[in-house]
Amino acid sequence: MMHRAGFPAAVFIAVIALGLASPLQAAQPQTGPTSEVIDASVRATIARYQLPGIAVGVIENGKVVYARGYGETVAGSGDTVTSKTLFKIASNSKAMTASVLARLVQQGKLDWDDPVVKHLPAFGMHDPWVTAHMTVRDLLVHNSGLPEGGGDLMLWPEPNLFNRDDIVHGLQFIKPAYGFRAGYAYDNLLYVVAGQVAAAAGGASYEELVRQEVFQPLGLDGCRVGEFRMRDAGSVAQPHMRRGDGNIAMREDGDVVPMIASAPAGGIRCSLDDMLAWANNWLQPTSTQLEWLGEKQRAEMWKARTPMPISQQRRRWDDTHYYAYAFGFRLADVDGQWTVSHTGTLGGMYSMMMLLPDRKSGFVLMINGDGSDARTVLGEVLLKLFTAPDRSLGVDGYADEIARPAPVTSTSKPKPALPDIAKRKPVSAKDLREWLGSWRDPWFGEVRICAVGNGVEWRSAKSPKMHGKISKLEGRYLLHWDDIAVDIDAWLDFSGNGESRQLHMAKSDPDGDFSSDYEDLSFTRTGGCE
Repeated sequence: MMHRAGFPAAVFIAVIALGLASPLQAAQPQTGPTSEVIDASVRATIARYQLPGIAVGVIENGKVVYARGYGETVAGSGDTVTSKTLFKIASNSKAMTASVLARLVQQGKLDWDDPVVKHLPAFGMHDPWVTAHMTVRDLLVHNSGLPEGGGDLMLWPEPNLFNRDDIVHGLQFIKPAYGFRAGYAYDNLLYVVAGQVAAAAGGASYEELVRQEVFQPLGLDGCRVGEFRMRDAGSVAQPHMRRGDGNIAMREDGDVVPMIASAPAGGIRCSLDDMLAWANNWLQPTSTQLEWLGEKQRAEMWKARTPMPISQQRRRWDDTHYYAYAFGFRLADVDGQWTVSHTGTLGGMYSMMMLLPDRKSGFVLMINGDGSDARTVLGEVLLKLFTAPDRSLGVDGYADEIARPAPVTSTSKPKPALPDIAKRKPVSAKDLREWLGSWRDPWFGEVRICAVGNGVEWRSAKSPKMHGKISKLEGRYLLHWDDIAVDIDAWLDFSGNGESRQLHMAKSDPDGDFSSDYEDLSFTRTGGCE
């Protein structure tokens, strides 16, 4: 999500009131989608977006009525995607992290209103008052004041050398973008902190707690978190990027998948079968599952906490009137029906879980390719099969709408043209002699800008994939990454002199993903290249 809006308390109250209003309690149609219609929709999406692989499952009235994989785990491999293939579920991990905390609250090991510093004395935000007053529940609802995606460069690209203690320590250096509890901006770092709180209160690592408190009691036998061997995991989908007319695997796993610091925010992998079992636990819990997490904590998980902006597209497609974040879930009305959902995005992997609790129905989809628009389109088509089938635009209709340029209005700002990196010119050490050396940002750590061969290289000490050559383009210095898995190139802006030399960065695509917010970095030169 890429929103930076703030909301006054009055709007929040109105949102909650609207969430309880009568339209969501209207009589719902009882017919659901057929397997033929689902299959046709999935195939149309694959064709439209040339996806390498996808897994789709549908639940109707508490029963799995559709579960199928399409395509390949690696393009061209012949290894087919099945309902047991593991995918990175990315930010759908957040609800599992929140559930670990809910379990610990239920067990009396912590309270939602505990100050974070009670469990993590080293925790600190930029403002000491916020540090003292931030509670466990604040970690989960994206209203901390952090800028959108603030500090995500400590998480991605993976693998890197940042650990969770680095993240807990680094938060104090990230300047807020708005007031504490005064708005909404999606963040990931505080879910990592939430995982550390769980570990401190639960007496075990975050990974062990997820296995113990979520996977095992719910029978999610295929899910993986932390280090695992590929040979023990069975079928594992690999992320892809589009290159020309084809799909190319990227960020492929080695023989051993390492533990990653980002796991509480987006590092869990599950199969479609696992995700459907996870979803049904929320839609139609058994008596055993209600013992796992009782009604009180289930209600806490699904309370609207932070209002979210409603896009014009969402209003137009879904007639949405309220949209709010809960504990690892998003709540919204769609065509007069209540939905609980989340998505996941992680470099060549896209997921969605959509629940319609009043109907005990929903669906899960997971894609291992460049599938942002595909997820939006197929998710909308599947949702409309439940809420308003007669009003669906179909795969091509929604895809065409997304592809259509936004209408120009009197307040529209023209989208800046992206730089043509083919026109960049390499720079030499002589060209950059004033700026060569070691540089340090308070939370990202050290980078080196030094001569390599005939050019100049930028290299991060703690994020090994972040290295590339510096060139000149359009009168500015451009950093082009060597690794295709690092998404967006960066502008480099040097200033000052002597001991006060500084380096600031900016995305070459201003609308690029917020996890590449180089704008949050502020480097000071600390030494030479010796």
